[in-house]
Amino acid sequence: MKFGIFYEHQHPQPWSEGSELKLYQDALEQVEVADRVGIDYVWEVEHHFLEEYSHSSAPEVFLAACSQRTRRIRLGHGITLMPPRYNHPARVAERIAALDLVSAGRCDWGTGESATAVEMEGFGIDPNEKTAMWQEATEQAANMLAMRPYPGYAGRYFDMPTRNLVPKPVQKPHPPLWMACSKRETIHRAARHGMGALTFAFIEPELARKWVDEYYDIIRSSACVPIGHTVHPNIAIVSGMSCHADEDEAVRRGLDGFRFFGYSLGYYGIFGAHEPGVANVWKKFLAVKDTLPDNAGRGGIGTPAQVRAHIKAYEDVGIDQVIFIQQCGTNRHEDICDSLRAFGDQVLPEFAERDRVREARKQEELAPFIEAALARKPRLAPIAPEAVATVEAYGRRSAAVRATFSDRGGAISIPQSDPAARPAAE
Repeated sequence: MKFGIFYEHQHPQPWSEGSELKLYQDALEQVEVADRVGIDYVWEVEHHFLEEYSHSSAPEVFLAACSQRTRRIRLGHGITLMPPRYNHPARVAERIAALDLVSAGRCDWGTGESATAVEMEGFGIDPNEKTAMWQEATEQAANMLAMRPYPGYAGRYFDMPTRNLVPKPVQKPHPPLWMACSKRETIHRAARHGMGALTFAFIEPELARKWVDEYYDIIRSSACVPIGHTVHPNIAIVSGMSCHADEDEAVRRGLDGFRFFGYSLGYYGIFGAHEPGVANVWKKFLAVKDTLPDNAGRGGIGTPAQVRAHIKAYEDVGIDQVIFIQQCGTNRHEDICDSLRAFGDQVLPEFAERDRVREARKQEELAPFIEAALARKPRLAPIAPEAVATVEAYGRRSAAVRATFSDRGGAISIPQSDPAARPAAE
């Protein structure tokens, strides 16, 4: 089993001058600690306008900063919003490739649709179209990363002529692909597309076992047809985490923050009525926090022995990664770092040793199924070099141009009278 840490950049009110600066700088320091203690992944969301719940609208910037302060931890988009009104597919591909380069091949590419009215209506996205938008954009962004040149596309949600996307990523043909999942049906869809499942749901181990079995049954079946140019069989879940030698202290340091995470997620996604720039989500939470039920992720808050037992139950049912939510609510930076150190020292080593053996066995067992899945993938036909249309500079197209360019000591002139004519060396 591998482990990750997860960032929304939660920032409850009241806000003060410099508090967002501290939020980001503290998070960067936490990622450094996680890298040193052996955490495998840092995952960063993309959200827009979700005050207090998530002040993370440019994850590519944060992850790039992390890349320069760490050496081994993988840098995961959890997730990039793929509908083109959020991000043009070419811009997603360019950012993924650039992050892979600055991190020397440590990028993981999580994708998703979006789920909140505050965000979708802010960008003019029809929620009934978001799944189709995700599928078209994700498939074509993967093609842009893998193909030279990208032959172009005329689709339902975006059009693009033939272009060669640069730079290209370190990981060929592109970094590992993941999909955000919140329920059983989307986990099935991730498996059918050959993608890792980032399961943002708090579930008990026995239900997790069923989801894992169904996911890998699909990966092994003819229903798996990759959306990208690789198959990435992995299933991850999220959990709260606050690790301390004293159980009561672990609860004091971590439980209210974790409860705020769940409350604010539901507020924006399910039951809230939000007034942008006016509402106070933290105040609303405080009014009801003592009535909120605990969920499966609560088990990661306790002593090292309790945290170990909590995650061992998920290891036993085949979960590949547990992603810890710590930076939430008003949890203190110092407490988060202490918790990471305690986890790295007293819990992580035994899981890391088993993971090396398990991962090698899994890769060997799944190799023929992955090969068969990639053979089923319908591929965008490459364009022949002679069919690539020339793109003339705007100056060359203008009837008013009279320009001279130096060319190895000679000169090239573009006659004003014949803008269609090719320049001739003088």
